[in-house]
Amino acid sequence: MNYKDEFEREQDKTIDHTPEETSDVHNSKPEYETLTQQNQEGESESAFIANEPESKVVETEEGSSEEVISEQPINRIELKNSAKKKKRNVKGFTSMVAAGVVGSVLTLTVLPYTDYLDNFSSNVESQSIGNVQQNTDANTVTAQPTSVKTSSSIADTVEHLSKTIVGIVNYQQQQSSGLYGSNPSQSVERGTGSGVIFQKNNDIAYIVTNNHVVEGATKLEVSLYNGEKVSAEIVGTDALTDLAVLKIDSKNVEATAQFGDSSTLRPGDQVYAIGNPLGLDLSRTVTQGIVSAINRSIAVNTSAGNWETNVIQTDAAINPGNSGGALINPEGLVIGINSLKIADSGVEGLGFAIPSNDLIPIVNELIDNGKVDRPYLGIGLADLSEVPQLYWENLPESVKEGVMITAVEPNSAAANGGLEAQDVIVSMNGTKIANSSELRKYLYSDVKMGDEIKIEVYRDGKLTTVNVKLAK
Repeated sequence: MNYKDEFEREQDKTIDHTPEETSDVHNSKPEYETLTQQNQEGESESAFIANEPESKVVETEEGSSEEVISEQPINRIELKNSAKKKKRNVKGFTSMVAAGVVGSVLTLTVLPYTDYLDNFSSNVESQSIGNVQQNTDANTVTAQPTSVKTSSSIADTVEHLSKTIVGIVNYQQQQSSGLYGSNPSQSVERGTGSGVIFQKNNDIAYIVTNNHVVEGATKLEVSLYNGEKVSAEIVGTDALTDLAVLKIDSKNVEATAQFGDSSTLRPGDQVYAIGNPLGLDLSRTVTQGIVSAINRSIAVNTSAGNWETNVIQTDAAINPGNSGGALINPEGLVIGINSLKIADSGVEGLGFAIPSNDLIPIVNELIDNGKVDRPYLGIGLADLSEVPQLYWENLPESVKEGVMITAVEPNSAAANGGLEAQDVIVSMNGTKIANSSELRKYLYSDVKMGDEIKIEVYRDGKLTTVNVKLAK
């Protein structure tokens, strides 16, 4: 896979369901109504009846009582014996008050001996704790608290983040020839890419992008959100991790992006890519996707040699010009820098981004030192599988993998340790080395400058061990 695939020219509310309103709307008929009828002694009596099709008692001409079904609700029934009604009303009211008092006493007496209050309190407490935990799940690298606002949309997030996305134009000197010889060299646009403004210190703003976006440039021009175009200066680059940091005047910088914790990502998480596909004419294009996989190891060919880079795989559309742009989560935190894609015929949705947790230490070192200091051996390398068998015919038949030293720099750590050209490295400190990418990965990840390592090599067909003290 080549980074050039990724670096081309511009041309080329939730509704609150309180007990539903319908439950608060009752039929105009009461659940029970009072019915008056005559008893045998000729007195009027009251009785409660269910509110079915209403009935009432009428006296017939013969003096007997009959019940007549009424199609309309009974609005009022008068008592013939009003004194008896009042007496019974007082008795009913007294009973109701007595029942209320007894119920209250029982509640106050029994409730303290139950766990209802404890359960109620713990439920409230657990709800509160749950909310706090939710707010702290998405940790940022800057350790600043973040809150998830469910009422905001991704459009609001993108609107803010877009102010931190820039376009980068790479100009290089090119000399043309004419009828009368060579013409003076001139700056020619060699390609475009994207970048993210992540820090603003006084008069300087810092931008992170890919190394292959700025590599070989004699002049860099940055296009800001407000349309301003400013010159940029390289702070530092690292070809192996394909990262670079630029600085510009902060006068026109309106916002900065924050990094998120990429270690919390899971396949299926929603992500969005923002960048400038196919050039500045389509600047700050937003594409949507998911995290397809994490911790992918992709072999890439860089100007510093072959390297196995750890990446986030996503199906969010990433096109030439998106390199150096932001891969963000729904909270608007940058969790990756878009770097490359597989663009073979018939292949879709295979884009890759450098995880934020991997790039932050590199970015900090580039700001501090302008480069990344790694242990240095001082040798030329070639994978054994790429070397003609003529040069390693003395090796045992069991040896099929390793790294052949093609050259040794004078006064280097390798030379001082006794390594020689045509030595075949097969292990370092007991770790098997199958190719040059594995050698660099071990050298740059597992050991540090000043360490002494044991390197097993085959020399003239024989296995030997060489101790080398790593230098800067």
